[in-house]
Amino acid sequence: MDFNQLAKSRYSSRSYKAQPVEEEKLNYVLEAGRIAPSAVNYQPVYFVVVRGSNLENVRSCYHREWFRTAPACIVVCSDHSRSWKRGDGKDSADIDAAIAADHITLAATGSGLATCWVCNFDKEGLTKALNLPDHVEPVVMLPIGYPNDTADINRHSSKRKPLQELVIREKF
Repeated sequence: MDFNQLAKSRYSSRSYKAQPVEEEKLNYVLEAGRIAPSAVNYQPVYFVVVRGSNLENVRSCYHREWFRTAPACIVVCSDHSRSWKRGDGKDSADIDAAIAADHITLAATGSGLATCWVCNFDKEGLTKALNLPDHVEPVVMLPIGYPNDTADINRHSSKRKPLQELVIREKF
């Protein structure tokens, strides 16, 4: 499958089978996140894998019934103490975390798994549930598992802006 086909196959799954994710598949998607690019290669990210007794605490930070169907969750965190800061102070930590999360979601899709970006969560509750230090921030929760739903891979032709509306050549 070529890259655009893979990217079009990825979707936000909101229903998962009860089947657990195999350790080797989980490690494969985590490796995809590990090798993601980051500003100045500082790699200011952590991947907190939750699939045991702490899963209920994580689930309580996002109140959607479908979220409870995922057998595991990867919480991508940014470490602001290790991130590169641009000259004007712009912190790259959240950008780096987003790139890593995207690599994870695409690797999951290529492995027959599904994910969903969840950013609207109880940050304080999640920070406490994961025992995160002050300089580490949860950026995105990625429920992960085998999908129990599907998406139209042709949806991008109607749900995305046409390329000519997004591309500017040379100057704005």
